[in-house]
Amino acid sequence: MKKLSFVIPCYRSEHTLPHVVTEINEKMAEMNRYEYEIILVNDCSPDNTMDTIRQLCQEHSDIRGISFARNFGQHAALMAGLRHSSGDYVVCLDDDGQTPADEVDKLLDKLEEGYDAVYAKYVQKHHSAFRNLGSKVNERMTRTMLGKPADLYVSSYFAVKRFVVEDMIRYQNSYPYVIGLVLRATKNITNVIVNHRDREEGASGYTLKKLLGLWFNGFTAFSVKPLRIATGIGGVCAVLGFSYGIYTIVKRLVKPDVPMGFSSTMAALVFFGGMIMLMLGLIGEYIGRIYISLNNSPQYVIRERVNLEPASREQDARKQDGRDFA
Repeated sequence: MKKLSFVIPCYRSEHTLPHVVTEINEKMAEMNRYEYEIILVNDCSPDNTMDTIRQLCQEHSDIRGISFARNFGQHAALMAGLRHSSGDYVVCLDDDGQTPADEVDKLLDKLEEGYDAVYAKYVQKHHSAFRNLGSKVNERMTRTMLGKPADLYVSSYFAVKRFVVEDMIRYQNSYPYVIGLVLRATKNITNVIVNHRDREEGASGYTLKKLLGLWFNGFTAFSVKPLRIATGIGGVCAVLGFSYGIYTIVKRLVKPDVPMGFSSTMAALVFFGGMIMLMLGLIGEYIGRIYISLNNSPQYVIRERVNLEPASREQDARKQDGRDFA
């Protein structure tokens, strides 16, 4: 019998999390063809989410709890859950009840068909307009920078096979981006249609700052295309500047009485100066991330584990890599 691991990043979900766990238990009892475990990762939520996780772990021996020392973000929480998972298939979903755990069989059936990864696709999303806008920008970014197929829809509800997880957890740097790690491991990916529900309570934890940080992770951690684009823009600006200089000289020779334009000169200086600063900032972003990675900055720091043996998969990975995350 194959084993299934559910990984759920948790933030401000003290009231919604029990419903999600109950739905998983009911669905797995109905399917009755997999062993399973549930890994709940508390991303230093300011409410009583960790108390809820402890209670669930006491009630169910197949539920594991992890708590971060500070907020590291959803993708770091996913990486922690993946490192502690042991299933042949791993399913990642949200803690707010919007991703339907009772439709997990649709994802698993596609894995059984031979796909390496399966993403849930929603006919109609019930996110806020701001969150939907962020998803569209993220969609375009992953397609352009990471080579995501145009017809592939990515979401926070997905399932992957064990070998994909093993490749993903080899990534030890400080800025994990799960979509990029999946695309790096395999292109044998498909979608299945599932329903998307209204949020039971509260609002999304993704602020503009977090979304911007997520996008930066995506296109700086797994692609050098931004640097190539910067090089291209720099080349275009150089050609424009050279052409404008030639135009100015010719204009002066043809019409010596025409005064040289101070405004146009200042506009050119401001434009090219701004472009130079933009390119330097982009290069600085890459260098800064390299510096942080060289200093062994952790993806996350674990404060507490519940129902997890000290000799975990993560500790084995740390022994091999020589780095400590907890």
